[in-house]
Amino acid sequence: MRLRVGAHFEHDAAEPTPAVVLVEPHVDERGGIVSERWSSEPALQTTSYLDLYGNRCRRLVLPEGASAFTFDAVAEVSPVPDAVPGAGERQHRIEALPDELLHWLLPSRLCESDRLYDQAWELFGSSAPGPERVQAVCDWIHGNVQYGVGSISTTATVEIFERRGGMCRDFAHLGVTFCRALGLPARYVFGYLPDIGIPGPYPPMDFHAWFEVWLGARWWTYDARFNVPRIGRLPIGHGRDAVDVAMVTTYGAATLRRMVVWADEVGDTDDLTATPLALEAPSGSEWRGR
Repeated sequence: MRLRVGAHFEHDAAEPTPAVVLVEPHVDERGGIVSERWSSEPALQTTSYLDLYGNRCRRLVLPEGASAFTFDAVAEVSPVPDAVPGAGERQHRIEALPDELLHWLLPSRLCESDRLYDQAWELFGSSAPGPERVQAVCDWIHGNVQYGVGSISTTATVEIFERRGGMCRDFAHLGVTFCRALGLPARYVFGYLPDIGIPGPYPPMDFHAWFEVWLGARWWTYDARFNVPRIGRLPIGHGRDAVDVAMVTTYGAATLRRMVVWADEVGDTDDLTATPLALEAPSGSEWRGR
C-alpha cells in the first residue's frame, strides 16, 4: 500500500545557522519511494549524504530571521503488521556475534546499559533467552512506564527508570538499554507511523520512536509504547540513541517555532500535487512523540 509522509518545520534564527535534517526514509527503504520533494521559504541550498548508519541526512543553513522547509513523499510499504520472530530466532552468545554487531551492545549517552545492568538481570534474567526475553522487556516497560508523564526533555534511561514515565523515545531508550545489558544487540529507530488498523480517537500526527533487536540473522522491530504489531511503519533513522538521529540538529541559535508531520494511507493514483491536510491546520512545535 502507499503512504504519503512528510514534515514541515518553521525556525527563527538569530544568525545564519548550519543544520542537519533527518526526515527522509532510511536508505534501506529507498526502493519504496514513489515520489518526493523538498521545498523551502526562502529558497535554501541543500546537500545530502549518508551517515555511518545509512541515514539520509540533508545539510542546509537556516538564514537569519524566519524560514521554513518541507519534505513530502509518497512511499510504498507492506500492508501487513510488523513481523514477529518465532521461537527459532535465537539469541547469540556474545562471542558468536558477527563483529559488526558488537557496537550495538555498548552503552551510549542516553542508553545507560552499564548503569542498569543489575536491574535488567534482576527483572528479566529468569526469562528464556531470545524472543521471550525481549518480549518480557517490552511487557514490563509497557506495563510499568506511564506514557506522557514527566517528559520535559530527552533524558537518559536511569532517570526514566526511576520516574516511571516518558514519551515514545524514552520507551525506546529503555528497551534498548535493557536489551544491551542482557547481551542483545539493540538500536534506536525513529520514523513515520500511520494510524492504520487501530481505533480512534487519534492524537495529532507526529514522528514515532521504537527499537530493533538482533535475533537469529536479522533485526526485528519492537515497540514498547504500543506493544502490538503495527501497519505502515517507515523508518527514517537508526542510531545508538536519539542523539544520533535528531530530526533537526542546529549548530547555533535557532528556535523551532512550528512542526507538522503527516503519515496517511493514499490511493495508487494520489501524488504530491495536493497540500497535506495536516499542513492546513495550525500545530504546536513540541515533539510530543506517539
